[in-house]
Amino acid sequence: MILVAFRSRLRPEHETEYRAMAQELAPQAMAIPGYIAHKTFVAEDGERLTLVEYESQEAMQAWGRHGAHAVAKREGRQRFFSEFRVQICNILRDHGSRPRPGATPYY
Repeated sequence: MILVAFRSRLRPEHETEYRAMAQELAPQAMAIPGYIAHKTFVAEDGERLTLVEYESQEAMQAWGRHGAHAVAKREGRQRFFSEFRVQICNILRDHGSRPRPGATPYY
């Protein structure tokens, strides 16, 4: 499995436009064979973190070459982001548990 950590800071004047583009791209990203999931988090200081999971490096690269994504990356570099960083990681180990139906979470 491949995990992509995309860290960024949006320029405030482009936030509405960025959100619209991201909503348009999400279904296209999810349609890539080998895409697993993605989630975005925003810290109190404005830093954004999007974690994207793929089954393989080939799946991740397919999204990287996708035409609409290429346009979005260019727009991000030129207009949307004051800074960004992309980290691509191989998952060495992945284990955990899910709550049983009806169980009370312990946290």
